[in-house]
Amino acid sequence: MRTPIAFDISEIVPHADRMRLIDRAVEGDEEGLVAEVTLREDCLFQEGGEVGGWVGIEFMAQAIAAYAGWRQRLQGQPQRMGFLLGTRKYECSRPSFKVGEHLRIEVRRQFWTDEGMSQFDCTLGVGGETVATAALTVFQPPASVDLTKVGKDE
Repeated sequence: MRTPIAFDISEIVPHADRMRLIDRAVEGDEEGLVAEVTLREDCLFQEGGEVGGWVGIEFMAQAIAAYAGWRQRLQGQPQRMGFLLGTRKYECSRPSFKVGEHLRIEVRRQFWTDEGMSQFDCTLGVGGETVATAALTVFQPPASVDLTKVGKDE
């Protein structure tokens, strides 16, 4: 059963300012989350009053980040960085979304490994109609990995 999410989106998604595309996480459960956004003129990808349909995949990825951040906060842990590794079959029935439209993004975890790999089935809806779907594969390194030192010589 889904429960309402009480955390502000800035507390559970590591993206900030214009890089954070979703407005709020609405409800979630052990396996998934629902997020929402109302497209604004200041959206990073807005051009001519529209946001390209291809940006739907980033809305989905940020909803997954919200799910991970929410679960971590519930367990008393800080946010941890994760990575979008890829997608299988992103399909979007629209070439773009208009500024002012309200989008609803649902993500549901299909599998996960102890090493931090997960796959989510994702949908994006507008006005009660599903307009985009994808399966996204993500990776979150174990908490013991210090990402500030990755790629730096010691």
